[in-house]
Formats: sequence, C-alpha cells, structure tokens
Amino acid sequence: MTLNNGTTTSHGPTAGAARTPGYAGTLAAACGAVFVAQVANALPASLNGLLQQDLNTHGSQLTWITAAFMIAVVCFEFTFGVLGDLFGRRRLVVAGTALVAAGSAVAAVAPSVQVLWIGAALNGLGAGAMFPGSLTAISAVTRGMRERAHAVAVWSGFLSAGAAVSPLLGGMFAKVGSWRGSFWVLVGLALASMVLTLVLATESKAPEGRRLDVPGQITFAIGLILVLYGAVEGPESGWTTLPVMLAFGVGACFLAAFVLVELGAESPIFDLRLFRNRAFTVSSVVAVIGMLAFLGACFATSMWLGPVQHQDPIRVAVPFLLLQGPAFLLIPVVSRLLHRVAATWLLTSGFVLMAIGCLLFAGMDVTDTGLGGFVAPSLLIGVGFALTVSSVTAVALNSVPRHLAGMASATTNMLRDLGFALGPVVVTAVALSGAGSAFTAKLAGADLTAGQLAAAREIASAGGPIAVNSLPPGAPGSAAHGVALEALGSGFGTAYLVCAVAAVAAAALTAFGMIGLGRSHAGDEGFGAAPSAADGRAPDPAAAR
Repeated sequence: MTLNNGTTTSHGPTAGAARTPGYAGTLAAACGAVFVAQVANALPASLNGLLQQDLNTHGSQLTWITAAFMIAVVCFEFTFGVLGDLFGRRRLVVAGTALVAAGSAVAAVAPSVQVLWIGAALNGLGAGAMFPGSLTAISAVTRGMRERAHAVAVWSGFLSAGAAVSPLLGGMFAKVGSWRGSFWVLVGLALASMVLTLVLATESKAPEGRRLDVPGQITFAIGLILVLYGAVEGPESGWTTLPVMLAFGVGACFLAAFVLVELGAESPIFDLRLFRNRAFTVSSVVAVIGMLAFLGACFATSMWLGPVQHQDPIRVAVPFLLLQGPAFLLIPVVSRLLHRVAATWLLTSGFVLMAIGCLLFAGMDVTDTGLGGFVAPSLLIGVGFALTVSSVTAVALNSVPRHLAGMASATTNMLRDLGFALGPVVVTAVALSGAGSAFTAKLAGADLTAGQLAAAREIASAGGPIAVNSLPPGAPGSAAHGVALEALGSGFGTAYLVCAVAAVAAAALTAFGMIGLGRSHAGDEGFGAAPSAADGRAPDPAAAR
C-alpha cells in the first residue's frame, strides 16, 4: 500500500547535485515510520486463530479487525495529506506514530473484540497519516528524478518488508507468550519511530493552494463506512434485515451526496474530472478489483490457517512471507521492468499470476494441515502482486499531464486501498454465507445424537459454523466439528474462486481496456498531451511507487 498526498513536487536540480541537508535523516525516519505502519496493518493476519479462541469471536467480528484499520486509512488519507501540507509533514508523521502507539496499547489490553476494533481503527488513523506524511517528506528533501526514485524505492522496500515480517513477528511473540505481547512490541516500535522522526527528520510544508474539503470528507467517510458495514454484517445478520438494508441505503445516499459535493467543490478531495480519461478510469477500476483479489486471498489464507485449521501462529506466518516477500525482493527488478516493458503488460501478467494462485488455493483440502500446498499459490500471488502494485500507478500517471500527476497518484492509491479494504469484506461475505448454507444442508444428514444435533444448530445460529468448528472436544455440539470444517473449507474455497475471478477481470480489463489508446490519448480525452499509458514509462520514476 503506497500513498501520495495529491500534490506535485518539483523535479529540482538534475541528478548528481548535492543532496539537500537532512536527506539521510529524513529518509531514515520515513522508512522507520512506514515500516511501523505496515507492521500495524499486517500484524493481525497471523493472530486470527488466537483472537478467535481468546475473545470468542465469530467470522464477521474478525473481519472488522482488518476492516477497521483499512477503512480508517481509505476514508482519511486525502485529508491527512492536506494537513501535512498545511502544518508540516514531520508533525503529521509524529502524530500518526503516536496514534499507532495508542491504538496498539488499546489492542494489547483489549478485554473484548469490540475494544480491539477501536485499537485497530486508531492504528489505521495513525497509518493513514504516516503513509502520505513520510512519502511527501522524502519528496521535499530529494533533488532530481534519480535521487527521488532511489529514495522512494528504499521507502517502498521498508513498506514491503513490514508487511512480510509482521506476521512472523506476531507469530513468534504469540508463541512464547501471548498475542497481546505482539501489540506491546508494536507500541515499542512506534515510540522508537516517533523519537527517530523528531530527531532526524526535516520539517517541510506546502500550504499554497491547499485547503480542507470538509463536506467531501464527511460524506465520503459516512457513506463508505455504512456500505462496508452492510457488506460485513449481511452474511450473518441476513441481507434483508433492517440494519443491513438501512446501511446500504443510507450509505449509498451519502456516497451520491459525495459525488455532488465534489462536482461543485473549489478544492475537491477527489477530482472526478480525472475519470474523463479512459486510460485513467481503466487503471482506477483495475486498482480496486485487483487489490481486492490480492488482499482477499491474503485474508482467506489467514482465516483458513487460523480459525478454520487452528494452526500454530508461526506456521500461519510462513505463507505470508511468500505472499508479501516478493514485493520487497523484486523492487529492483520491477523498477527496471517499468522502464523497459509496457506497464499494462506487467499489470496483465501480474493479475494472471494472481488468478492462477487463487485457483490453486481454491482446490486445497481443508483437512490437510501441511504447508506444502501453500508454496506454489502463495509465490504466484506474491510475484503477481509485485508486478502490479507499482505498475497500476505508472499507468495512471502516464494517462494525465504532469501537472495532474500528484492528484492522479493520490486518487489511484486511495482506490487501491479501497480494494484492500474490500478484500476481507468480500471474502468474509462469500465464505461465511457459503459455509452457513453448506453446514445447514450437511448437518441434516449427519449421524449425530439428538442432543449434539440440537446444540450444533443453536451454536451455529449464534456464531455460524466457525463457532461450531472451535468447540472443544466433548462440548455440546462438538460432534459436528467435521461437518463445520468441511463447510468452512467449501465456503473459503468459493471465496478463493471469487478472488480468482476478480484477478481475471482485472487482467482482461487491463489488456482490452487500453486498446486504441495512442501516445496522445490523454489530450484526446480532455486533459492535454501526456505520455502513453500503453508504453508504460512513468514521467517520474519515483511517482510510480
């Protein structure tokens, strides 16, 4: 996940000029901040099984831990970017790091899953400030495209490293103590990052022409939260229940109001005019669908290994090294490819690899607890993500003129993060709905005593088959464990298929949606000449991240 605050930056002197004072310190502080933010993002992935056992959660409650973080990022990242420009990027990063420290402390002492949601939301708010603040702080102290590209590549490497290492750190500390200790470690990392930023980073601002879009921020945040609430709660509460229907209806009204507000805003939080350009529109839709497929597959894997199979947290972390690691290890390769291969082809190839990996996941046997079957699909998805995460921004940037590159990058990154937020929500909706239906159908034909059958039905009606699957041996309803496990395997297998379909759709849209767009397509569609999205070469290599 990479963010931009929506402002353009000067290319500065040519490469080779003396570095700006504070460059090394600001880069070190920014890398530390983004590493901490990504650890906070990915930490719960290896802990879902333990959280389900210790806090007695059901499926949608686990989803809200991840969703609360991502919704906070998506809803407020534009506004945080503006605040950084107005009041200072170093101040923004320090404030965000303090929020992560506070949120992690709340999570560490959480007596219930509801309190854990609050901690996750605070972490998301903090990360939502740290991502754009750290990235624009780097841009302010770099000179020339080459130096900026190097700095942002290092920043991106620490971002990817945080995502890859976080589940392993969480699993290690959970194994030697408690999952709560993992969050205390995160508190310590956040405090260390805060000190590093205060001591080393250089302050920078860019207040000219920047102002808050309060009506846009309010309508967007309320609308998105309500729609996602309906999507998360629908599978368990019922799609036709009044709270779910009201959430969808009122949320849609707020999102419609957001569009109207943005069309008339002097300084819109989301410039809808960008969508007059077909290449930008295609890349934006692909960002949402493709990242939904990626994080959906990641979340399904964490649920499959954790609450479904109840595997050790260390074993849960292993596939995530393969899912997230390639994005870090292949940074030099992808950076070179972006200058030699059309970004649209990199996107298409990456999404195809992700689709194949998701299809392999969908064919796994839920009763097989070995990790060998995770290697190939995890690597395919991880390499596919490495090819797409930078390329989608490059395509968006190449479809607009230079003076709109900052807004284009910010918009694309927000939509990509929206895909990240939707992934766990869609996976949960599909998997738990399918598992619930399969469990009900198979339970009727199961050879169980009347008492076990009645208990299993009662527990499933309250917490779904995932609750039955977690019953200790000998407990009322535990005899239906096998039925619940099989139903969950079927449900999450279907969820993997949905992720595969999303990746195929993203690949097809990328390959065919750009047909007929030549070098001057941006001007033809209302923006003025720009480099071709088809040739995939970014106007600024740094902006491609």
